[in-house]
Amino acid sequence: MGNGIAHVLALSGYDVLLSDISQDALDAALDTIGGNLSRQASRGKIADQDVKAAMGRIQTTLHLPELGQTDLVIEAATEREDIKQAIFDEIQPHLLPHTILTSNTSSISITRLASRTDRPERFMGFHFMNPVPLMQLVELIRGIATDEETYAACKGVVDRLGKTAASAEDFPAFIVNRILMPMINEAVYTLYEGVGNVRSIDQSMILGANHPMGPLELADFIGLDTCLAIMNVLHDGLADTKYRPCPLLTKYVEAGWLGRKTQRGFYDYRGDAPVPTR
Repeated sequence: MGNGIAHVLALSGYDVLLSDISQDALDAALDTIGGNLSRQASRGKIADQDVKAAMGRIQTTLHLPELGQTDLVIEAATEREDIKQAIFDEIQPHLLPHTILTSNTSSISITRLASRTDRPERFMGFHFMNPVPLMQLVELIRGIATDEETYAACKGVVDRLGKTAASAEDFPAFIVNRILMPMINEAVYTLYEGVGNVRSIDQSMILGANHPMGPLELADFIGLDTCLAIMNVLHDGLADTKYRPCPLLTKYVEAGWLGRKTQRGFYDYRGDAPVPTR
C-alpha cells in the first residue's frame, strides 16, 4: 500500500521519501503512482499540472535510515510483526527528536509496537484503506502511551488529504477489520462446508446485501495471506473460537494461492476473465 500512501501525500503537497527493499520495487511504485495520477487527470479529477507536481515531490531511497530525517514515518510493510519491528529498530537511531512514527498495520497491537521504540508517546496507528487514492477512511489508533499532540498532528494530515479519520482503540484488528475479516472468514467457511460455490456466495452478497464486491473476490483483492494474518491476530488476541480461521483459507495460503497478487486465489486471474477455483 506504500505507493498509494505516497500518491495521496504527494498530491496533497507533502514531500515524500519512499523506501523499499529493491530498486525494482521502487521503480514499480513510481510507475504505479504515475499511471494512477495520469488516470485521475484523464478523468478530470485533478489537473494535468498536478501530476508533474506530485511526481516531483516523491524521492526514493534504498537506505532506510534516511527516513529518520523526516517529520512523519508511515511504515507499510507486510502484515508481520517481526518485519515491522525490524524496520523501526533500523530507523530509530537516526530519527529527529520530533519525528512521529506510525504503522499502517491492519491488526497488530500499536501499544506493543510502540513499547519497543524510544518514543511510545509519538507512535500511533495510521491505517489507510486500500486502494488508498479511492478510499475515504483512515483509522487513527492510539497506543496506550500516545499523546494528544501526536494524535492531533496525524489528524491534521488526514484532514489535509481530504479524507475522514475514524478514531479506534488499540484492540485486535481495530474497527474495520474487526468487522470485515470475520465476514470474509465466514464466507470461506460457507464455501468450505459446501453451502455455496465461489460465484454463488459472491453474487449473493452483491445482489442480496448490495455489497460492491463479493467477500471472496474482496479477499483475493486484499490478499489471502493478509486475511489469514488478521484472523490469527483476532483469534490469538481475543481467545474466542468465533475468530478461528477457516482451514480452507489456511490451505489456500499454504498453496501460495494468495489472490490477485499471485494470479490465483478464490478466482484464477490468468485468463481474460477471473474464473472461480471452486
